[in-house]
Amino acid sequence: MPVSIEVNGEAHVLDVEPTRRLLAVLRDDLALTGTKHGCGEGACGACAVLLDGRPVASCLLPVASADGCAVTTIEGLARHGTALQEAFVAEDALQCGFCTPGQIVSATALLESTPRPSREEIRTAMAGNICRCGAYPKIERAILRASGQDTA
Repeated sequence: MPVSIEVNGEAHVLDVEPTRRLLAVLRDDLALTGTKHGCGEGACGACAVLLDGRPVASCLLPVASADGCAVTTIEGLARHGTALQEAFVAEDALQCGFCTPGQIVSATALLESTPRPSREEIRTAMAGNICRCGAYPKIERAILRASGQDTA
């Protein structure tokens, strides 16, 4: 089945099984490996991408559901560099880094909808992103920093 998706600003028409997960198409067909396969159940957030600007678990989404949509992966965000990525580095908001792409994708969606989120709004928005290393306080500070708020 042909599926038309825009990925990181580039149009693609792919002949794929419509039930294949978006994550597999991104990683295997388009070689965009920044999006990670974590739990495969939509619970960890490692596979988060933006679908028309909202975060989704790409490990659960059949690629046919993305037909006609714009997908932004961590590679798409990284092309232009962001204050958020710089804040993650400045706050040392990662350890192993496996969850970082999903964390940044979800945080991007949060900051686009809520430019100056409270700590509670950050915690709520980021609840679907699990960090095995427990860097949550640093991730929260990075999001506050990127929004121009005090991180103390």
